Amino acid sequence: MKYSFIIPVYNRPDEVDELLDSLTRQTFRDFEVIVVEDGSSDPCKEVVEKFEKVLDVHYYNKANSGPGQTRNYGVEQAQGEYMLILDSDCILPATYLEEVEKELQQEDTDAFGGPDRAHDSFTDVQKAINYAMTSFFTTGGIRGGKKKLDKFYPRSFNMGVRKSVYQSLGGFSKMRFGEDIDFSIRIFKNSYRCRLFPEAWVWHKRRTDLKKFFKQVHNSGIARINLYKKYPDSLKLVHMLPAVFTLGVLLLCLLFVVGLGLIVSNGYGIYADVVDDPSMLYVGVFLGVMAVLGALAPLLAYSLLIFIDSFVRNKSFKVACLSIGASFVQLMGYGSGFLLAWWRRCICGKDEFAAFEKNFYK
Repeated sequence: MKYSFIIPVYNRPDEVDELLDSLTRQTFRDFEVIVVEDGSSDPCKEVVEKFEKVLDVHYYNKANSGPGQTRNYGVEQAQGEYMLILDSDCILPATYLEEVEKELQQEDTDAFGGPDRAHDSFTDVQKAINYAMTSFFTTGGIRGGKKKLDKFYPRSFNMGVRKSVYQSLGGFSKMRFGEDIDFSIRIFKNSYRCRLFPEAWVWHKRRTDLKKFFKQVHNSGIARINLYKKYPDSLKLVHMLPAVFTLGVLLLCLLFVVGLGLIVSNGYGIYADVVDDPSMLYVGVFLGVMAVLGALAPLLAYSLLIFIDSFVRNKSFKVACLSIGASFVQLMGYGSGFLLAWWRRCICGKDEFAAFEKNFYK
């Protein structure tokens, strides 16, 4: 057998239903599907059973240990030459596996990955989140959208790896956050070949609201520091930019509050006519107005840039508006996680478990 799809799932039976349905439509058919339930309270066993007559699908249930260890469990059960790692919130176009096969026929490789897109059926919030995760003005467009990359680090929502390579690397580590990037780093450090397959893309739902999205990207920021502690050379300038953006926004907010305070306090003095010479009060109001405008101008300019770019891409006024909020959430969520982890791990010297003990799996 050529391919084994490995799908870890935790309390998402509806998403598994959509993903398995998309697998029934694949134009290339030499594959099996391994679904591993990670201790869910809302299992998907009945959903999987619906597809047993149309897919070579196998269902397993295990105690909760997180997605990385669940993928490892799935690979142990798999028979394919290549492991195709997917998140349960993905949907595959019919030609996905055909494109993977085409790329491998052209040039053999040990590992690979593809980009993600937003499906027309996704909610406006999901489309906005997809924009925030793939736009040049938020992530720099480094998440698989480019055809020419010196190194492409596949992510677990769309990753392929030869089973023998997977096993030689020991599978995914026990890191709480960033285990997929850790795996990709080890691919390169062990001199295996890894490529981007631009046409092997998936529709990726990501999160359904901005609160859940903030938590996701906040954890990604934490992961980046954990990876830095493990692989110091993995930290690049682009990884620090969300933290700089976050600090910049906080400073601009402080400037706005100070400016508003000057306007109110000095304006009240002028209105109340409490001094004979109100010239200094006018100066205070003027400085306050300048501070408020100075705080608002860069934030409004960036928001306008996001709105225009998203509107061009999505052809939707509502999605463009939501993209502004999603972009700020993406950058400040990641930036805040990065700064928090930097403080706890680099300044306070805590290890990964002690720094984020409440976030680890039992």
